[in-house]
Amino acid sequence: SKVYGTMSVGMLITFAAAWAISGLAVTSDPAGATMALRDGQYLTGLGQALYASPLKWVVMFAPLAFVFGFGAAINRISAASAQLMFYAFALVMGLSISSIFLVYTGVSIIQVFLITSIAFAGLSIWGYTTKKDISAWGSFLIMGVIGLIIASIVSMFFPNPALTFAISAIGVLIFAGLTAYDTQKIKMIGQAGFADEEHQKKAAILGALRLYLDFINLFLSLLRLFGNRE
Repeated sequence: SKVYGTMSVGMLITFAAAWAISGLAVTSDPAGATMALRDGQYLTGLGQALYASPLKWVVMFAPLAFVFGFGAAINRISAASAQLMFYAFALVMGLSISSIFLVYTGVSIIQVFLITSIAFAGLSIWGYTTKKDISAWGSFLIMGVIGLIIASIVSMFFPNPALTFAISAIGVLIFAGLTAYDTQKIKMIGQAGFADEEHQKKAAILGALRLYLDFINLFLSLLRLFGNRE
C-alpha cells in the first residue's frame, strides 16, 4: 500500500506540473509571444526557453540525472527526506514531459493514460500473483532499457520515423515486462522483512520509484505510437 500510494501521489504531481507548465508556455496573444507554435497559438518566452533553446537539453535529461542522484543518496538520507526527494523528482519529470500537451490532443492523452493504467494494473497484478519466478528477466530488461536510451539519443540527432516507431514499440514491450518484474521483486523484498521501520519506508519509496518509472515510460511509448498529434 505504501508503494502504490507513494507512486500515485508522484503521478498526480507529474501530470499536474506538466499540464500547468504547458499552459504557461503557450499564449494566443502574438504581441506577447516570441515564436509561432501553430494557428492561433504562440510560444511565450518561457515556452521558447523550455522547448526551443539550449535549456531544453537540461530539461530533457534532468530526470535521468535525478534518478542517479536519488540512488546514490538513498542510503545517506532519512525516509522522510527520500520521500520529499521522490516528489521533487516527480515535479522535475512533469517539467520534462510537459511538451506532450503541446504535441498531442488532450483527448488522446487521456485515452492513452487510461489504456496505460489498465495495462499497468493487469501487469502488476500478474507480477504479484504469478507463481512463476521471473527474476531471470531482470538483466535482459535492463540491457533493453540501456539500448533504448542510446537509440533515443541517436534519434534526437538523426530523426528517422522507422527508428522512432521501433523505439516506441520495443519500449512498450520492455516496460510492460519491467512492470511485472519489478512488482514481483518488490513483493519478494517485502516478504524478506526489514531491520526496522526506517528501512521499510525507504524500500517502499524505492519500489514506488521503480513502478513510477515503468508507468511513465510505458505511457510515453504508447502515446508516441497511438497519440493524435495537434
